[in-house]
Amino acid sequence: MNTHPSLSGRALVLGGGGSTGNAWLIGVIAGLRDGGLDATTAEVIVGTSAGSTAAAQITGADPTELYAATLTPPPAQVGSPFASARNRPAVDHLARTDAIIAASADADDMRRGMAASALALDASSDETVQARWRATVAARLPRTGWPAQRVLITAVDARTAEPVMFDRDSGVELVDAVAASCAGGFAYRIGDDAFIDGGYRSNADNADLASGCERVLVLSPFGGRTRLPLTWGLDLATQLEQLRAEGSVVEAIFPDANAEHLFGGNAMNAALRPDAARAGYAQGRERAEQLAGLWG
Repeated sequence: MNTHPSLSGRALVLGGGGSTGNAWLIGVIAGLRDGGLDATTAEVIVGTSAGSTAAAQITGADPTELYAATLTPPPAQVGSPFASARNRPAVDHLARTDAIIAASADADDMRRGMAASALALDASSDETVQARWRATVAARLPRTGWPAQRVLITAVDARTAEPVMFDRDSGVELVDAVAASCAGGFAYRIGDDAFIDGGYRSNADNADLASGCERVLVLSPFGGRTRLPLTWGLDLATQLEQLRAEGSVVEAIFPDANAEHLFGGNAMNAALRPDAARAGYAQGRERAEQLAGLWG
């Protein structure tokens, strides 16, 4: 298959998508496996936000068991790790970030705005909130150590607004890397540094990090949609076009139209996780045979 000798290996790209997106990713991967395609054997796994959690989960536990766990609705949460230390009303993060995007001249400007806004939130300096968020993330991971295969976790440095990619050689614990990648509200601190959601690196998927891989499978809970201007060239479609231009064989799975209501504005509704997981599982089983040639 490889007509480009410079390319090698397989990459699995797991996009962001909130709580339901994470469940959908787990469902797709479990469905693919039950259909004969084990996506967890990828030499490179790219995880962004909810996808970073999924990356840590599927490399630390059996996808079938993870899928079964998503089918039980989680207990209602009391309080939130994102709550302000001063108990102010919750910030409307979507409106806040939409306004930043609208006021930005380019991607660098957008990242600077997102970083400054996140650092300004009370929770960014509250030790209790920071510790609660880390504990929340740690509870979702089956193991705390980095896996043997190459897992890339995306984030943005809140101090410099520069894109960041964590891996096992970064000197950062896996739970901290995931907590940083999922920090969609306040900035998550690791030592003297602080980070925000990896979805602000380029998009919710960051498929460009699969560059150099011969075969690429992208699972995108948001269906490749972006809130950024297309003129910035950071959308998933542009990244996939570039990967193909480099010689990679690329396939993507997006949620079916009849499951789209589970994402977007409902992405943080944990009660919808079972439905999202089932939808993902059905898609994985359906696509497994078709994609078998891609995985090899």
